[in-house]
Amino acid sequence: MVEIANAAQAAAARRAVGFARERASENGRSVAGASAALPLLDTISAERWRRLSDNAIEANGYYLPEWELAVNASAQARTNVSALAASVDAIVPNDTPRLIGLLPVISAWRAYNLPLPALVSADPYGTLATPLLDRDGADEAAADLMQQARNAGAHALILRDIPIDGAAMMAFTRALASDGLKPRILQSHARASLDATRNADDLLRDALGPKKLKELRRQRNRLADHGEVIFTIATAPSEIKRDLGIFLTLEASGWKARRGTALAQNEGDAAFVRRAVFDAAARGSCEIVTLHAGETPVASAIVLRHLDRAFYFKLGVDENFAKYSPGVQLTLELTRHMCADPSIAMVDSTAMPGHPMIDPIWRGRLAIGDVLIPLNRRDPFVPAIRLGLALRTLVREPARRLVRFIRKFRETRS
Repeated sequence: MVEIANAAQAAAARRAVGFARERASENGRSVAGASAALPLLDTISAERWRRLSDNAIEANGYYLPEWELAVNASAQARTNVSALAASVDAIVPNDTPRLIGLLPVISAWRAYNLPLPALVSADPYGTLATPLLDRDGADEAAADLMQQARNAGAHALILRDIPIDGAAMMAFTRALASDGLKPRILQSHARASLDATRNADDLLRDALGPKKLKELRRQRNRLADHGEVIFTIATAPSEIKRDLGIFLTLEASGWKARRGTALAQNEGDAAFVRRAVFDAAARGSCEIVTLHAGETPVASAIVLRHLDRAFYFKLGVDENFAKYSPGVQLTLELTRHMCADPSIAMVDSTAMPGHPMIDPIWRGRLAIGDVLIPLNRRDPFVPAIRLGLALRTLVREPARRLVRFIRKFRETRS
């Protein structure tokens, strides 16, 4: 019965996608190029963008101009992105319009390889794509972004990896309600986050328990046999240059290197992260944390900052020290560092759900999902888009599970 239902769903999705393609052709538009009429992201004024990010209703370190423009310039499969940009007249006469909303976007064809008439939030090399909306006009900004998507020929806007209960999503929900519409959640999950307003020692004790903490202290003591254990935080340009090299070396020394996914293994990715980290650190929105045993770096991570939040981007460890849990030891130090910073209220792990390292330590949970924003009432394209995405998931998920199983089996054998 399940197979019959799946086959029926797949057939319906194929018919819907075909219908969408035919209708788009009749309108003289290419659904694969729905973003063609939009400005390119790198034409947006970085200064106006920074003013918006400073007054955003919800933080997103991955959509700051220093980060996203670097991604857009060279990161693998993430370049040449378009933008939805909402503006209002400046308060000062003859001044440039004030940017109140920004969302980097790509076509559904580029995002999913599906010919659907939708725009999709661009991947900023981090699993968070919250649009930047001005806190003094968030609803207006959300409505304007949706209107621009309509003007570009899109019938839906798909917000990937957005906090479902966040302030930005609430602004879109209110803007939709004024038109008699509502958002549709395509998928959602919960991922680890840190409540940085708590005392770190209390938080770690509640999360890990006395027995686990005792074991981690024992591992740290054994790590100290190789030299004094030191936790450093790089923010100055000279420190960033030194520690970014350490991070890239560590990240490319372990399982990521074996899979070919380390940043240093791709010229475009390496160029992106060097530019992004230097530019972001210069504006106080990025730091590199590193754990040393004597002169030897054993773990390093890049952390982004925006408003009252921080974002745990990537971690690299020296697997020669694996029995001392260097990644966990670094995360414990990062927890203490963030909880001691009064400017940070929450740290988003930006990790996959159920992450075996971070989930047991950071017990907060952030609801993240992909949300479909319909742009017109009673639009026949919206069911086509939903069914097309459902068919894609139906086909891809079993294959992805098989790949993960084979990869884990091979790594276990090796």
